[in-house]
Amino acid sequence: MHDLRTLRESFDDIRERLGARGADVQWDSLRKLIEERRAMTGQVEQLRHELKKGSDDVARLKREKQPAEAAIAAMKAVGERIAQGEAGLRQVEEALNDLAFRIPNLPHATVPAGKDSGSNTEVRRVGTPPRFSIPAKSHWELGESLGILDFDRAAKIAGARFAVLTGAGARLERALINFMLDLHTMRHGYREVLPPFMVNRPAMTGTGQLPKFEEDLFRLADEDYFLIPTAEVPVTNLHRDEILSESQLPIRYTAYTPCFRREAGSYGKDTKGLIRLHQFNKVELVAFTTPEKSYAELERLTTHAEAVLQQLGLHYRVMLLCTGDLGFSSAKTYDLEVWLPSQNQYREISSCSNFEGFQARRAGIRYKGTGGKKDARTEFVHTLNGSGLAVGRTLLAIMENYQQPDGSIAIPEALQPYMGGMERITKEG
Repeated sequence: MHDLRTLRESFDDIRERLGARGADVQWDSLRKLIEERRAMTGQVEQLRHELKKGSDDVARLKREKQPAEAAIAAMKAVGERIAQGEAGLRQVEEALNDLAFRIPNLPHATVPAGKDSGSNTEVRRVGTPPRFSIPAKSHWELGESLGILDFDRAAKIAGARFAVLTGAGARLERALINFMLDLHTMRHGYREVLPPFMVNRPAMTGTGQLPKFEEDLFRLADEDYFLIPTAEVPVTNLHRDEILSESQLPIRYTAYTPCFRREAGSYGKDTKGLIRLHQFNKVELVAFTTPEKSYAELERLTTHAEAVLQQLGLHYRVMLLCTGDLGFSSAKTYDLEVWLPSQNQYREISSCSNFEGFQARRAGIRYKGTGGKKDARTEFVHTLNGSGLAVGRTLLAIMENYQQPDGSIAIPEALQPYMGGMERITKEG
């Protein structure tokens, strides 16, 4: 969310900087509401001044033992006008906040301009793609032939865009979760969190999913709870409405959660396999830091997500997203894209983003500077997060990149201790 004062003072500049990114913002209505709020605030303040003056007049008349009925009636009338004005002001502020909550974050100066993913910039490639003597099979072909992946039974019990992992497939998914959590906690210094998998409306609003993207979320029918689309939501909201000390920063959390997404608007896309499911597992990285250090933190967090791919020996590239492909709340994002042999292309496996103060303003997360200054101001923290990694997509990348000529799947060395020493997944009887 943008500061309302900044929005008023820099309205045209913000609108111009957002460009097509803010195409669906109701700018004319927003400007009108900003001016209405300003005018109504002035009127209410003037009435409050009149009320105070009237109260002083009543007190003076009583001290002088003069009739005060007329002054009391006038003061009561002013009070009623204040109540009406405040009610109207609340309505305007609610409408203004609803529109302001729908304005995307401003992109950082280093984000390339562009309309869509075709303008994203490749930052680096790591590793090399595997070579196969025969055409690479897709992960769903491999999984079904090995008896570790079942889409038909998932459809029977839940519907489309669900999967059932069994046997070594289920164990590999669990191994990946434990491997990622151990790497981030023991080597990268994150604190592990196991949060609720349902959150309330303020939590979703704080991280930017609401009010704009409610159709993408799963909501409980009888309660105003939402299934989380990512651990970013509950973990970032751990510090909602808190004032942290600068000495506490940076704070770094990692969390495993299942994630739930309706995938609204993705009809016909990735209908096969594990790429785009309604439910999937993910290990998330979340950081809180000062504005001065947030972009160094973004680079740090991105390398931690990359470390998972490197440890697993998977070829990938890092892409800097352009303005047209940037997420709603993000000021700058790197996408990690892993190589999938069966598709002969890279697919996203992690997004690492700096939201600057955008989420913190919505969620009321501040910090107070240290150094012994009594007048140290409170400021909004900068929040960051990234997938470290999407577990299902990591699993399918392993299946495709480590497939063997006989149809088995070799297990990366880093995962073998988590698989009880298993070196290969073969067809289960």
